[in-house]
Amino acid sequence: MQVVPLNKARNIGIMAHIDAGKTTTTERILFYSGKVYRIGEVDQGTASMDWMDQEQERGITITSAATTCYWKKHRVTIIDTPGHVDFTAEVERSLRVLDGAVAVFCAVGGVEPQSETVWHQADRYRIPRIAYVNKMDRSGADFFAVVEAMKTKLGATAVPVQIPWGSEDAFTGVIDLVNLRAVRFSRTDQTAPPEETPVPEELAAEAEKYRARLLETLADYDDGIMSDYLEGEKIGGSRIKPVLRKAVLAGKLVPVLCGASLRNIGAQPLLDAIIDSLPSPLDVPPVRVVNREGEEETRGPDPQGPLTGLVFKIVNDDYCGRLSYVRIYCGTLKKGQKILNAANLRKARVSRLLEMHANRREERELLGPGDIAALVGLEVVGTGDTICDLKNPVVLEGMQFAEPVISMAVEPQSPAESEKLKEVLEKLAAEDPTFRTFCNPETGQTLISGMGELHLQVMGERAHREYSLRMRMGRPSVAYRETIEERKTGEHKFFRQAGGRSQQGHVILEVAPAPRGSGFTVTESVRGDEIPSEFIPAVREGIEDAARTGYIAGYPMTDITVTVIGGGYQEGEATELAYQAAAAIAFKDAVRRAGPVLLEPIMDLQVITPPETIGAVISDLGSRRGKIHETIKNPKRVVIRGHLPLAELFGYATTLRSLTQGRGSYTMEPAYFDVKPSRE
Repeated sequence: MQVVPLNKARNIGIMAHIDAGKTTTTERILFYSGKVYRIGEVDQGTASMDWMDQEQERGITITSAATTCYWKKHRVTIIDTPGHVDFTAEVERSLRVLDGAVAVFCAVGGVEPQSETVWHQADRYRIPRIAYVNKMDRSGADFFAVVEAMKTKLGATAVPVQIPWGSEDAFTGVIDLVNLRAVRFSRTDQTAPPEETPVPEELAAEAEKYRARLLETLADYDDGIMSDYLEGEKIGGSRIKPVLRKAVLAGKLVPVLCGASLRNIGAQPLLDAIIDSLPSPLDVPPVRVVNREGEEETRGPDPQGPLTGLVFKIVNDDYCGRLSYVRIYCGTLKKGQKILNAANLRKARVSRLLEMHANRREERELLGPGDIAALVGLEVVGTGDTICDLKNPVVLEGMQFAEPVISMAVEPQSPAESEKLKEVLEKLAAEDPTFRTFCNPETGQTLISGMGELHLQVMGERAHREYSLRMRMGRPSVAYRETIEERKTGEHKFFRQAGGRSQQGHVILEVAPAPRGSGFTVTESVRGDEIPSEFIPAVREGIEDAARTGYIAGYPMTDITVTVIGGGYQEGEATELAYQAAAAIAFKDAVRRAGPVLLEPIMDLQVITPPETIGAVISDLGSRRGKIHETIKNPKRVVIRGHLPLAELFGYATTLRSLTQGRGSYTMEPAYFDVKPSRE
């Protein structure tokens, strides 16, 4: 491991829509930086970052993989994230701990649905990013159309810092607008370095035009460039780079590069842009933490400061056991050191520190600010937990994940494996926050929930391959939610005589609908002589237990605010069990009269179809309760975007193939929950 100053460290993510070329681009970065000595190919199942069997078989990224390489005396830690919507949690937790990102776009597909999702995830964490338009060698590639789509669909100030030298089969290289040079790549010798030449005469006017636009944009961020530009002075690349970096770090603009990773075109300039424009740990604001007194503090990248790190991923490794991936923000963590989990105040000793390259590992003796690595020996931490110094417990802001939208029943192949089934599902759920497992109390079935059919299929395959557990999986079903439409009160006095002793509890509560997406909250507005404080946790537990099983069809309840407003207390006879039961029954009583309704997941859908079949496709979507929001037409294909209930999408792939003679495709991702029409 090379030791580099903190200002020469880069922690970046590669993010995009599925099949835009993220992993292919990452493989070229690793090859040209000298990390690997053979280029792995996704289609051949040899990509080093797609190490899982399922990834190699399907040709897609399923889990985010971390690696570290070196370029021009800089250390670049890369997390290659999935592009499929079913695995969007991997993107969420990766972006939470990264300092910068490279957004990869397909030169033909442009800004696709998952492109928008990951872009807005990066917006939420205020992550500076650069854009890379890949697949410029493909038929229909249009670099400038992608740049315009970034502006209109993403609201990004996208500024080309390169323009393509040719396109489709004639794509040869790029024109570097910063240094005003042409960069040619060999299409036959992957080891040949790129060749810099003067800009070809036929591209000189176009290069000057886009360089002028770049300078006009940068003039807003630097008075010197503005003055020289207005006076017609020559402005060199050495003056442009620091101003461009300043604007990118401030989140004001997004430099756009281009290439064709599969043809080995564009990786080296992309690495240069990562070094030149994306932040080091010193360039990002100090993280905010909350101490044990509930006060907010900040922690900067100080190696001598109190240890502060965030666990963002849990993996069960065949050789090392449980791995906890962590980003260190402050302080130093040494091998064998004791740490505190601020979430549950449990202590643990870190037995090993591992720098990861996908599923391969390298031992480390210590970690410092900006480091991303895996820890061995931490059974007491989970995703989103803060690890810290024993004497300075603080909590970092955690992560939020989407709610599962699809469920299915599972059972072991034999009754003898029932306990193993439970154990394996719990391990998988610990790794993936969007994968849930629970038992239906009415039927006794074990249910699993996730983000889509592919998500659950992959989890079933992992249970078999990694844990030798075969299980039968039922048909997928929609993971509905339940809510209410009116404000009502509920009351129950619980009384039971058992063993000569009375148990009494009395609870009065009010339920009210809450805005969509706000979740389920319980508050108290009750005097201590009505319900003593020691029984409040039991009241809460009774309400939450009742909400988990719903009222209409056993689905969890959401978007509800419950307020405990009164009750009664009988000294000597009040028990926690009685208050828990009274609260549950009072809650069900209030919900019964508050207009309970089912909520169904609505998906953001994008359908790509040939122009001649657009009528049949739109008609079919209408019959499925679809709402079309946008139709984008060009001579070769039509893109239809809209919202559609998930319940109407089971089996849609077969229907779409039939309607379009096998030429259509679609992608979907969760958008929101809405009331399910009562007529169905």
